[in-house]
Amino acid sequence: MDYGDSVQKVLLRKIRKAEQDLIQLKLDYCRFVFGLTHRARVVSGDGVYLVRSVDVETMKPTEEGTFTKPAIAGTPVHSPDAPEPTQLGTQWTLEGASKPAVIK
Repeated sequence: MDYGDSVQKVLLRKIRKAEQDLIQLKLDYCRFVFGLTHRARVVSGDGVYLVRSVDVETMKPTEEGTFTKPAIAGTPVHSPDAPEPTQLGTQWTLEGASKPAVIK
């Protein structure tokens, strides 16, 4: 193994670690800014859903320096054991919340 291969492996490890850290930071942002947690109840369209997954890759920076809401998938509360979650996109609201808290 030469020096170039060794440097490449170290850099790839650091990149993967930074990507994992970024995903965790975005999940923390979702929890604290949007109130979004696993199994949170959200309203989308005419239904209420339990959150099953959050796609942090869909979060985009805004001009104000914040992030947009992530796309989520959930199962209807009346059938939480549904085999396939429904893709809800970004058009959802946390159940019982008129406006999410914003940390400044």
